[in-house]
Amino acid sequence: MCGHCCSTPLLDQVPASLIPCLDSKVTMEAGGLPLELWRMILAYLHLPDLGRCSLVCRAWYELILSLDSTRWRQLCLDCIECRHPNWPNQPNVEPESWREAFKQHYLASKTWTKNALDLESSICFSLFRRRRERRTLSVGPGHEFDSLGSALAMASLYDRIVLFPGVYEEQGEIILKVPVEIVGHGKLGEVALLASIDQHCSTTRLCNLVFMPAWFSPFMFKTTSGHVQFDNCNFENGHIQIHGPGTCQVKFCTFKNTHVFLHNVPLCVLENCEFVGSENNSVTVEGHPSADKNWAYKYLLGLIKSSPSVLPTENSDSLMSLDLESRDQAWSPRTCDIVIEGSQSPTSPTSSSPKPGSKAGSQEAEVGSDGERVAQTPDSSDGGLSPSGEDEDEDQLMYRLSYQVQGPRPVLGGSFLGPPLPGASIQLPSCLVLNSLQQELQKDKEAMALASSVQGCLIRKCLFRDGKGGVFVCSYGRAKMEGNIFRNLTYAVRCIHNSKIVMLRNDIHRCRASGIFLRLEGGGLIAGNNIYHNAEAGVDIRKKSDPLILCNQIHHGLRSGIVVLGNGKGIIRSNQIFSNKEAGIYILYHGNPIVSGNHIFKGRAAGIAVNENGKGLITENVIRENQWGGVDIRRGGVPVLRSNLICFGYSDGVVVGEEGKGLIEGNTIYANKGCGVWMMSSSLPHVTSNHVSYNGLYGVAMFSQKDGSGEFPGGHGAQENFSEDGDAILWETELEKDDDPLRRPITIALVESNSINHNGASGLYVQSSEALHIITNVIHANGDRGITVAQSSQLTRVANNSISCNRQSGVKVEAQCKVELRGNGIYDNRGHGIITKGDSTIVIENDIIGNRGSGLQLLPRSDTKVIKNRIHSFRAYGIAVRGRTKALVQENIIFQGKTNKTIFQQVSNNHECIMKNNKFLVFKKNSTLGGLSLALVYAGVPGQLDAGPALLTFPRHHGRTQNPRTTLSSSRFQGLCPHVTGTVLQPCLRPGLREDHQSQSLVGGPDSLQRVSDP
Repeated sequence: MCGHCCSTPLLDQVPASLIPCLDSKVTMEAGGLPLELWRMILAYLHLPDLGRCSLVCRAWYELILSLDSTRWRQLCLDCIECRHPNWPNQPNVEPESWREAFKQHYLASKTWTKNALDLESSICFSLFRRRRERRTLSVGPGHEFDSLGSALAMASLYDRIVLFPGVYEEQGEIILKVPVEIVGHGKLGEVALLASIDQHCSTTRLCNLVFMPAWFSPFMFKTTSGHVQFDNCNFENGHIQIHGPGTCQVKFCTFKNTHVFLHNVPLCVLENCEFVGSENNSVTVEGHPSADKNWAYKYLLGLIKSSPSVLPTENSDSLMSLDLESRDQAWSPRTCDIVIEGSQSPTSPTSSSPKPGSKAGSQEAEVGSDGERVAQTPDSSDGGLSPSGEDEDEDQLMYRLSYQVQGPRPVLGGSFLGPPLPGASIQLPSCLVLNSLQQELQKDKEAMALASSVQGCLIRKCLFRDGKGGVFVCSYGRAKMEGNIFRNLTYAVRCIHNSKIVMLRNDIHRCRASGIFLRLEGGGLIAGNNIYHNAEAGVDIRKKSDPLILCNQIHHGLRSGIVVLGNGKGIIRSNQIFSNKEAGIYILYHGNPIVSGNHIFKGRAAGIAVNENGKGLITENVIRENQWGGVDIRRGGVPVLRSNLICFGYSDGVVVGEEGKGLIEGNTIYANKGCGVWMMSSSLPHVTSNHVSYNGLYGVAMFSQKDGSGEFPGGHGAQENFSEDGDAILWETELEKDDDPLRRPITIALVESNSINHNGASGLYVQSSEALHIITNVIHANGDRGITVAQSSQLTRVANNSISCNRQSGVKVEAQCKVELRGNGIYDNRGHGIITKGDSTIVIENDIIGNRGSGLQLLPRSDTKVIKNRIHSFRAYGIAVRGRTKALVQENIIFQGKTNKTIFQQVSNNHECIMKNNKFLVFKKNSTLGGLSLALVYAGVPGQLDAGPALLTFPRHHGRTQNPRTTLSSSRFQGLCPHVTGTVLQPCLRPGLREDHQSQSLVGGPDSLQRVSDP
């Protein structure tokens, strides 16, 4: 005998012929019988014999386990009390272990007999009576009893009553006074019981029966304190009612148009059941779980904990399968890449958007007199600007100030600095990778506690279909739903009146209204569910409800994915919300959720819509490839939009419509086909610290109106039905007052500290009737102008911005606009630095350096004040005045860019253009030193340029002139020119300008510098 025996006494109970002699290799080929023959022999054993054989030794134990798909499967399916372990949801899918499934059912079938608290005077007497042989009472034609009532009258404790095939109609209410087991004989459906049963005893089991209500009562079964167990039964057209502290366990049952009422139950378990065709709710859980618990509570709790859990593990993070009708590829929660698809992708840059560092070709356009780009011609009005210095005459020196563009780095690192390319993948930063459910539960202890809790009603692996309602939880009720399927219902789950639900890995689809509905302070955990193809919202949160929504897939809805309204709250985190017909998340009527870490994509409308005084903290989401705005804010919406990636949209990245407000901070808005941020004039958003790049149109745009602006794009929200059962509700009467101390009053639109670069049109476009502040932004390399102010009836203040390397002018101000440009650095734009037609334009203390057109161009009928600026043009005039212009040019420092260009150009006899106390630096021949020098001159009246001695000298070397890149130092000016005060020539450094005191680009050294005589 093998030395691995588990228990020697048990060997005496096993026939000797069944005990093989095992060699040291523990093979089963004893007596010449191979392993396959042993399996065939053991397949004929009954359950007790299999148990004894498994205790012989380790080899025999492993042999018995190997019979899982043969003998254990047969035992499980042949039991009339048990159906397929995955019935009714997935009867074609094999369970992980038939033996384990059969074991769980066997233990559950014995639970009802474990009552040790029988109402007897002696505990010993009670145990003695329980251990005696139970009687079996037969009911039916030709048997001992002809009715269930007569058999119950003769039954003792724990007797078994067998109903043979037939229809049994009881004329009066049946009261169960002693624990009994009532079982139907034969196949399910052969025994029908029309009765109203009221359980008064401690425990009862009913199996293999068809229940129908009696003619005098709709209630088929009810109990108020005992435990009842239903196995493999059908219930039709009636009600079942369980009152706490009563409990129930229901397995493998079918409920056809049957309503299950659970009132104040401490614990009830419904497993592997089917609910079909309900005219109301299939299951109602009402009231807080009773503090009084009957004897079965601890046994049910033990069974639940011992059964396989649907909680995720490290090896079970894969997504549930998606409906593939739309042929959308699943968005894996573990992925870190976004793949840009082909030439049809919205990520493709427009043809007008320049690439960083690209050089202009020979056919490069030229800046015309009106500031627009025109084809280059030999007799251009600006003297034929050359795209590079290679074709310059050796005497045509160009003078350039060095600078360094500085500004906020993109919050998502370098992944979104370059242009999007078809077929390329973009690495998401760790803060935006979608977490798995296991990761979320591990970092959120409260969520883990909710997911592990069992209280009230547990509904597991059930099917709800083709009816009005699934599960209704109300009045402080508690319910947990795991692995169920809800389909073709009016709604799946409704949770109201301070109730709590826990929903894990359910499948909810094709509901005629919302899938999950919470109101009146409902809450709980909704995690790992697949919610799709519903007629209204996938999840509807309102009236102070506050659920935790984690790691769900909410997709292909006919309306929005999630709706939060009527003071609804909630935490919406790490979900996939995609391909919904309307907004992925819709917040309105003072809804105020926290939306973080979600992937919201491929929606037919906006990714997130906030209006009608909606709020919310929206942070660290990936919002991509939506048909309309990635985020749409209007009609009093005041969200906080922070650190999101909004990319690849087929329209604008962020839309702030009529009366929209809020804080838009630290987002990366990238490669959308429309604008990066689109705002209306009555909107008062705060747009700060965002990285807005590679969008097809404007980076940031503000308009007075837009065609159809009063309507919701794509229908998201305009006709949304937010009433219950079709009745209109006046939400405004129930709204809380806005007392959030974190939201300060907003009185003016603000665009601040953003990086706006490489967009297809202007970096910032203003056509507004409202005041606007544009402060400390970096506006770089956009496909049109840096800033365009097309309409501004109120003051638009542009201050301390860096505006550089844009394809056309740095700033253009159209007629009848009120603009103040103060403290900006406007560098290296391919057009003019500033063009203005405005009737009230103030240009003060700006650095306008190195632009290919004129530094400042004043167009006819403009009224401009140009004060204390540093102005330099790469190849054209410092200031050009076109036509009759009213201007005050005072206390500016203006540098000559080329030797053949004058610093100032204007129409003669224009007495409305006044110049005062300006300083000019111009090129002068210096025959003594054999080179060119840069001289400082003063201009007191328009057109008067008094040449003085040389200030900076550029000598010739080897017969050619050098083309220096010079950095000016304020300390050198003050030291060499004592008559010039520091307040006049002190460079006012703008954002992006670098003052280099260590520059060695002054050719000739200090000895070549001479004092400047007074004018």
